[in-house]
Amino acid sequence: PLAFLLPWSSLPLVWLFSRLLSIQPTSFLFFGSRERAPAGDASLGCRGGHAGDACDLATPVSAKTPRKGAEMNFFEALKTRVDKIDSLLCVGLDPHVKELPENTAAAAERFCLDLIDATSEVAACYKPNAAFFEVFGEQGAASLKRVVAACKATGAPVLLDAKRGDIGTTSDAYATAAFDELGADAITLSPYMGWDSLAPFLDPAKGYGSTKGAFVLCKTSNPSSKDVQTLQVSSSGRLCCVFEKIAMMTVPGEAWNRHQNVGLVVGATDVSAIEAVRRVNSDAWILAPGVGAQGGDLEGCCNAALTEDGYGLLLPVSRGISKAPDPRSMAKEFRDAINVARKKKVQNGASCPKRPKVSQTSGVEPHQRGFIELALDAQVLKFGDFTLKSGRKSPYFFNAGLFNTGKAQAQLCSAYAACIASCKLEFDVIFGPAYKGIPLAAGIASALYAEHGIDVGFAYNRKEAKDHGEGGTLVGADVAGKRCLLVDDVISAGTAIREAKAILDAAKATLTCVVIALDRQEKTGKDGELSTMSAVQSVQTEFGVPVRSIIGLDGLLKYLESQSADSFASHAEAVRKYRVQYGVEPH
Repeated sequence: PLAFLLPWSSLPLVWLFSRLLSIQPTSFLFFGSRERAPAGDASLGCRGGHAGDACDLATPVSAKTPRKGAEMNFFEALKTRVDKIDSLLCVGLDPHVKELPENTAAAAERFCLDLIDATSEVAACYKPNAAFFEVFGEQGAASLKRVVAACKATGAPVLLDAKRGDIGTTSDAYATAAFDELGADAITLSPYMGWDSLAPFLDPAKGYGSTKGAFVLCKTSNPSSKDVQTLQVSSSGRLCCVFEKIAMMTVPGEAWNRHQNVGLVVGATDVSAIEAVRRVNSDAWILAPGVGAQGGDLEGCCNAALTEDGYGLLLPVSRGISKAPDPRSMAKEFRDAINVARKKKVQNGASCPKRPKVSQTSGVEPHQRGFIELALDAQVLKFGDFTLKSGRKSPYFFNAGLFNTGKAQAQLCSAYAACIASCKLEFDVIFGPAYKGIPLAAGIASALYAEHGIDVGFAYNRKEAKDHGEGGTLVGADVAGKRCLLVDDVISAGTAIREAKAILDAAKATLTCVVIALDRQEKTGKDGELSTMSAVQSVQTEFGVPVRSIIGLDGLLKYLESQSADSFASHAEAVRKYRVQYGVEPH
């Protein structure tokens, strides 16, 4: 692990440096030049912490009952086949030339027909690889068509492994070739060109989406997949990998999977990637190649990928069966091993720790949900029995100083940026009062530009005036005559806002709005001497500017109420009682 020990003036550079490095265990420890942090103040020095993952879930396709009186789509037909033969084994038909007695299309066809005959009782699905037939030209195409027909004659659906990915009439032609000419039921696709390249295969308006399906490449098992698939992108105010973004877009009923006919290709050799996919997409079917000859962990893959009801996973095996002395027996062994893991997963499902599912109708925006989960994972937000500085007992505690890794800081600033963009606030410069506001101002300005196309300046103040160089107490963009948006983590008494307002007034700048991470929405003062307004409301009244927050106590309560775990229910009740005792009406 790496750590940075730097003076406070380096805060903006540290944020940008850590984001470029994308090093998760990086920690920050900042020190001031002449001031000592008050006891218990984590804002000037902190260590540790981990960022979490967004979770967007939808109604499971795997739990759906196949439609009667209408033609089933691919995944409904697949589930029916799985139930009929009690198998999640997908038999791959890959007639490698070196496994053939002669280098001909006829030999490739015979290889596949023999394998189909040996596995017809246990194959939930067949997956012929188009490339091994296309290499034989016209004869290979004819052989592939006959192989597909032989597969379908067993009652198993056919997934054409072709990894198509193009747009316009080219993609239309690919879809026609796969579904009409060859007769496949589903196909593997590359999502690199977006929905335009998927629609010809999946949109019912194009003619195939109501009955056909596809598995899109998500996190593949080849070593260089990390060149693109693990790059960081923004999603709903949070950073995630490209493959996680693809998984989010294929949640059943959402975006690319609006017609519930899309699955994901995730290599069985990377169980951690499967777990990451399941955190953001709990229900889409996963095609997990890599078990068998590639050495994937069958039990680990099943445990990570299977849905709670024992579906949602196809395990394709090709060479592990075809190269066995007795392919029929080997296929049954794979089927049985998968079923052992499947049964174990279903039986233990109730007792296994699960990430609480978030209701899609909870009233919490995606960037707010992402922020809450980030705060929980980094232990910025804790629930329990806490005594605040005021002496008040609180059922939760928020310590923004623990947003202290590059990943956490990047996700935090993305959440701020999403809040600012959604509120449509008008400003010219982001101002971050020292010290906590310095990395926030730099990070939020960067996130606004990278994720929302909003390019504004940022500035911050020094605690001590500089008597050389540019001099003065302000650093960064010129604020004179500009509209400034002030950023902070929370407002407790409004003291920091008043000090920042005085600095901006002296620089002939105008404070137009304030954005914070958490609005506690509670009355200030001691018991028996409570004010009628919260600290946020006091600032709004005193300065006549709006104060916006990523999340307020009401939003936090909605999030807790939407969770299924018992522990969250008890926390929700405690927060609800606290809100009744100390809460103010929303502003």
